[in-house]
Amino acid sequence: MEEFEALLNESFEIDTPEEGSVVRGRVLAVEAGQAIIDVGYKMEGRVDLKEFAQPGEAPEINVGDDVEVYLRQVENARGEAVISHEMARREAAWDRLEKAYADENRVEGAIFGRVKGGFTVDLGGAVAFLPGSQVDVRPVRDAGPLMGLKQPFQILKMDRRRGNIVVSRRAILEESRAEQRAEVIANLEEGQAVDGVVKNITEYGAFVDLGGVDGLLHVTDMAWRRVNHPSEIVTIGETIKVQVIKINKETHRISLGMKQLQDDPWDTVEAKFPLGSVHAGRVTNITDYGAFVELEPGIEGLVHVSEMSWTKKNVHPGKIVSTSQEVEVMVLEIDSQKRRVSLGLKQTMRNPWEVFAETHPEGTRVEGEIKNITEFGLFVGLEHDIDGMVHLSDISWDERGEEAIQRFHKGDVVQAVVTETDVEKERISLSMKALDDTFTEVVGGVKRGSIITVEVTVIEDGGIEVEYEGMKSFIRRSDLSRDRSEQRPERFQVGDKVDVRVTNVDQKSRRLGLSIKAREIAEEKEAVQQYGSSDSGASLGDILGAALNRDDE
Repeated sequence: MEEFEALLNESFEIDTPEEGSVVRGRVLAVEAGQAIIDVGYKMEGRVDLKEFAQPGEAPEINVGDDVEVYLRQVENARGEAVISHEMARREAAWDRLEKAYADENRVEGAIFGRVKGGFTVDLGGAVAFLPGSQVDVRPVRDAGPLMGLKQPFQILKMDRRRGNIVVSRRAILEESRAEQRAEVIANLEEGQAVDGVVKNITEYGAFVDLGGVDGLLHVTDMAWRRVNHPSEIVTIGETIKVQVIKINKETHRISLGMKQLQDDPWDTVEAKFPLGSVHAGRVTNITDYGAFVELEPGIEGLVHVSEMSWTKKNVHPGKIVSTSQEVEVMVLEIDSQKRRVSLGLKQTMRNPWEVFAETHPEGTRVEGEIKNITEFGLFVGLEHDIDGMVHLSDISWDERGEEAIQRFHKGDVVQAVVTETDVEKERISLSMKALDDTFTEVVGGVKRGSIITVEVTVIEDGGIEVEYEGMKSFIRRSDLSRDRSEQRPERFQVGDKVDVRVTNVDQKSRRLGLSIKAREIAEEKEAVQQYGSSDSGASLGDILGAALNRDDE
């Protein structure tokens, strides 16, 4: 008896399914929207028919069908087993999906609902979340046509404990596109000319569809000339011929060019634009360091800021030229390898310092406005936007330069005389002193060695002050006579007329060096030469006496 009881209990344990497991059952009946299922060991349960229906479809279940159900509870209050076909499907689906996830295999499913941030996908019993960003390679405005369609998905992540699955449709599309790209790229070669359709235009270029794969046509490869925006050359939807410049096998990036299919204007640039030649061009771009000028389509040269103007040295190029302006430029240098042309704007005009030197020789009187006042002089504006400088020492004869400069202000119109023009250093020296140079007028015929008659105006201990044609000079005591006993200032009186010899003509100080002593020595030498020699035995007095007697006759 005990053995029978043990066997009976053992059979109970074997035949009685465990709660929380998936078991097979047979459909006994279909009634009132439910299927009655025998799950074995005289246990029956009920499952709503909708659990046997695919999204949007009618349930497919018939009496006698074998189905899998999930045993939630062996017996409820009505003595029936609590079972679920949907949960059985879910469990089976999770097992299948976990294996697919581990093997990185695609899974099949259908989008059946819309939720915040994306969609719900039925993966054959398990519900997954499809984020909006993972629906397609480009944003999808209307996902309606995709709803309910059986299609492959890639599992991005899953958590069975929390019941979370995230899938992607985009990954599948990108993979298939990558395969398609690889096939197209395999048939392309660098240097090959192909037709493509412009799909998109950006600031830096255009994307061209080459039949399933896009290539980038950069703005700098559209034409030999400067292109400000790609829309100047191409339009969306246009079919264009391009050359494959470079193919990156790893990233599948393709660089395209249009200008490469045209003649390179740089091949003939040296013949067309010889050094020193002058050409008309159009300003295409202005920078801080200069302006770019187009000589012909595809050939641009740079006029460096230093070659823009003879006179405007520290001015932004935009103050001298403007974009699209037609200008004349000279070719200064060509580097065909670096594809650079150096141009000059100022070289097409004469150097204003050369012109000034030709038209204003030294001594020319000029007039101009004071442009600037510095600690060493005045800058005066002259013709052709050039300046001349009046140094402190050339402002006034009567005042020190530091004092004289105080009388002038920026904007004053002044006159001066050109004293020097240095074309290379671009300097013009002016003098205001030269405007009122009575000294030069007075002493025009007076030279060193001349004998002139002066009038005594002041008698001092150290000598006498004399005047010649309104100009004052001072004769030192030692120059009053060759005879020391006669070197006495007091022997002269104011108003006396005295003959003196000019020993120096100093233009800068406007002073004459005068000496009575030098005149006497010169007269003695002249008398000796005319009337005798020191070797004749005649005394100097005899010679001078004879000379005087002869003069009297």
